[in-house]
Formats: sequence, structure tokens, C-alpha cells
Amino acid sequence: MKTRLIYFLPSIVSLILASCGKDNDPVANNITLHFNNTFKNTTIVLGGAASATATVNTSAKGQIHHFSELKYVISNIRLVKVEGGEIPYNINDLDKGATVVNQSKPQTLDYVLSNIPAGEYKQIKFGLGVRADLNTLDQVRFPIFYTEAGANDTKMMWEWGAGYRFTKIEGFYDVDHKQMSIHTGSTVVGTNGDPDSYTQGVDAYRDITLSFPSHAVVGKNSPRITINADFDKLLSGKSHTLSLKSGNDPNQHEDPNATYNDATPNTHTAVQMLRFVDNLGGNGSSDISGMFSVTDVEN
Repeated sequence: MKTRLIYFLPSIVSLILASCGKDNDPVANNITLHFNNTFKNTTIVLGGAASATATVNTSAKGQIHHFSELKYVISNIRLVKVEGGEIPYNINDLDKGATVVNQSKPQTLDYVLSNIPAGEYKQIKFGLGVRADLNTLDQVRFPIFYTEAGANDTKMMWEWGAGYRFTKIEGFYDVDHKQMSIHTGSTVVGTNGDPDSYTQGVDAYRDITLSFPSHAVVGKNSPRITINADFDKLLSGKSHTLSLKSGNDPNQHEDPNATYNDATPNTHTAVQMLRFVDNLGGNGSSDISGMFSVTDVEN
């Protein structure tokens, strides 16, 4: 009996060790996306018209401006593995896979992606805004995101109920602190008040692709990825170099082929809005990063 016990003991120990090793093998972990909103290399501080502490930026055309409110929607997040293939993160669920980044709320600058499969990742893809197939104010289907976007201090919904605002920028420009109010989002055409008649108008959603400076390693590690959003690009972007004009400027019109570079800050048309959209989110072809870049990966 003793001989038999000694004979089987190594096998038992091996099984125990193998089991422990398997249990300690990580299969998933979190990734934190940290959003840093800047003018060039300076983190933005918000402020009112006469604020002495607000971060002031100067555009490529020499126009000074600063922000009193800064918000944008991130959704449709996908992680790209080193060996290829994408890991989607709740891309069809706004409650679990979308967020409003709000510069006045530090807690919104960190967004945690939970239960990401172990592995090495080289890129991230995400949407600035909400995809057309999800861009309806659906309180029943996505109550959490609906509440977050519609809160009194957020207001990331169009008043006329066609969908969500994708970016919301309030502030002041020029030395006399004229008011700036730039809101972007997709539009619909149809009969007002009749959702069944709505069809896609201007599509302001932009898909962003960013490469990591070093691989994000998920497993035993829970990486923190810093995504910089440089709002200097609002007026001085890769697609357009803009200056702000008053809303009643006679040179403002809807011709998409016009050569003018000015944009109204309060009553902009859909064509003018798309100039801001292209600068912030890229034009979808030659520019797929817009104002965004990944500046750091901490494993």
C-alpha cells in the first residue's frame, strides 16, 4: 500500500502544479482609455468670457479663442491585435460601449474597457459620435447612455429629437470675446415630427484609427492608454484652415465647392459644420485620425 502511494505521488503533484499553473494563466483584464484634451501640448482649462485662467489658443490664422464647455461622444470601440484581427467592445450597445467625454468632469476622462482578452494590441479604432444605425434617442433600449447624454449639465441631444450631438464646444473668440457655439452631429431629412419619414442627411460620424507607440499587453497587466485630442485642429486642421465669422456674414453660403475658408461659430450650416467635423474626426479617407493620437501606453 505504501509502495503504491509513493508510486502515484509524483503524478498527483504534477496534476496539482499543472492545475495551479492553468488557474494563474490570465485570460482577460481591463484597459483604461485616458483622454487628454489639449491645445497643441497644453491641457485645456475651461473658463468664461473674461476668465484669467482659461487656456487661450491662437489659430493658424491668428485668431485667439478659448473654451467654456467641451464634450464629445466616443463609441464603436475596437482593439486590433498584433497578429491581426479586431476585438469589438460592445459596439452595438451604447450603454456598455459608449461614453461622453466631458472636460468639466474629470471622472469622464478615464473610460475603462473591461474583460479584454489577453494578448498584445497595436491599434485602437473608435467612433467620434454614434453610428447611423444607433443614432436615435432610444430611452428604452439604451437608458444609461440616454440619461448620460441628456443630463442638464451634458445636453448631448438635438432639441428636435433626431439623434445625439457628437461634439459640443462653447467658448469665446477674438479680443472682444464674441460667443462661439459649435455643435456637430448627423442630420436627417423628412417631415418634422414624423420619425417614419426621416432619412439620413449629413453623416457627421467619423471612424478613427490610431496606432500605439508600443504594444498594449493585456493579461497580468491592465494597460492605460493615453489618447490625446488636440483641439487646435478645430480651426487649424489637416483638412481645413478656418477662421470664425459672425453668423450674418453675407459670404456664408451652402456651396460645397466654394473656396471660402470661413465658418460661422453659432449658426453654421450643415456644409460649414462638416468643415469642423473633418478637422476634429478626419475626412474618412486621407485623414483617419483627425485631432486624435495615442501618446502613451502604460502596461
